[in-house]
Amino acid sequence: MSDVLCTICARGGSKGVKNKNIKLINGKPLIAYTIEQALQSQLFDHVVVSTDSDDIANVAVQYGAEVFFRRASELSSDTAGKLDVIRDALLKSELHYGKTYAYHVDLDATSPLRDVADIVESFNQFKANNNSNLITAMPSRRSPYFNLVEVDANGQVALSKKLEGTVVRRQDAPKSYDMNASIYIWTRDALLNQPSLFAEKTGLFVMPEERSIDIDSEVDFEFVEFLMRKKDVK
Repeated sequence: MSDVLCTICARGGSKGVKNKNIKLINGKPLIAYTIEQALQSQLFDHVVVSTDSDDIANVAVQYGAEVFFRRASELSSDTAGKLDVIRDALLKSELHYGKTYAYHVDLDATSPLRDVADIVESFNQFKANNNSNLITAMPSRRSPYFNLVEVDANGQVALSKKLEGTVVRRQDAPKSYDMNASIYIWTRDALLNQPSLFAEKTGLFVMPEERSIDIDSEVDFEFVEFLMRKKDVK
């Protein structure tokens, strides 16, 4: 039996795109892509969806996920922290299945362009490097050392991060990455006891931009659907 739990957290109150998690995209509910990727990875005995919505639960079960609880209202608001939601799903799953999981993988339903290989390879990297947790990201389009700026309380504009000397080309700046909200991995101890997403042994798995789009708006939705259809044509 696998010692790795997979969760997919999908609440019903999406504001950027109404009913986002079950809205059809290229002919299939958005959440279905992530459920199918999790199942196809063959890393997990159980793929559990945490939701407060009966509609999302019904779709999730239809595509092979397990939904044995409804998320509490205090964990389903705009202000609820993602880590608290994932911890809740882990503890409820351990109670439900009667076992303790050594590792926990959370896949974001709003990142449907990931490959199954991204899930498998990021988990293998996580274990090989003995990380406490791992996040995924893509190479950033903007560098805080070169062309990402901040404005202080006095209206002064400056680079977000400064180096000794001047960086005249973005390629010469230290590498930076945009988190893509696709895959999160923890050891059980790190998930339950690490207060932040970032710690001494946090790992980074880099994905290309074309598999890193996180749907947060109607424009994102339309762009991802365009990429899916383009891929289907190829």
